Amino acid sequence: MSKIGKKPIIIPDNVSVEINGGFLELKSGDNILKIKTLPFIKTEIKDKTVLFSPESNSKQAVANWGTIRALVNNAIIGITSGFQKKLEIEGIGYRASMEGNNLVLNVGYSHPVKFIPPEGVKVSVDKNVITVSGIDKALVGETAAKIRAIKKPEPYKGKGIKYQGEIIRRKAGKKVAGATK
Repeated sequence: MSKIGKKPIIIPDNVSVEINGGFLELKSGDNILKIKTLPFIKTEIKDKTVLFSPESNSKQAVANWGTIRALVNNAIIGITSGFQKKLEIEGIGYRASMEGNNLVLNVGYSHPVKFIPPEGVKVSVDKNVITVSGIDKALVGETAAKIRAIKKPEPYKGKGIKYQGEIIRRKAGKKVAGATK
C-alpha cells in the first residue's frame, strides 16, 4: 500500500480539476496545467477532493499510485502559490543581468553566456542572486539546473553558480597537500 497514494488531495476553492481524455486539467485564473494520467490508476473527483486508487495489485500500479498523487499535488501547489529556486553567483567579476527576458551571465568565459528561459518560467536577477520561478515544479527545477550547469561551483575557491544554501565541499590546495609529507 502506498502511504502517499492513499491520501486524498483537497482542491482549493479557486482551482478547478477536470478529467479530459487521459489528462487531468487544473485551472486557476489564467494558469492551466495538464497532467497525463498514468496507467493502472483510477482517478475520482468527489466533493472538492481528488482520490486515486490502483486498478490492480501489480508492482507498476502501486508505483504509479504514489507518483500520480505527488504530481497532482505539486500541480495544485504550483497553480495556487507557484515554485521558485534561487541561485547564487560567487566569484570576482562574475555577474548576471537581464536583457529583456533573457539571462546574460559573465562567469569567467571569454564571452557572455546568454540563457533563454523556457515558456512558463520567469527568471529575475537581484545583485548576485538569480531567481527562477513558475507554476510547474519540474520545469522550474530543470531550468535552475541548466543555469547552474553553465558554471558549476569548483571545489577549491567555490567560484561558480550554486543553489542558495548549497554547501560546497572545499578541497585543500597544493600548499596544504604538500606540507603533510
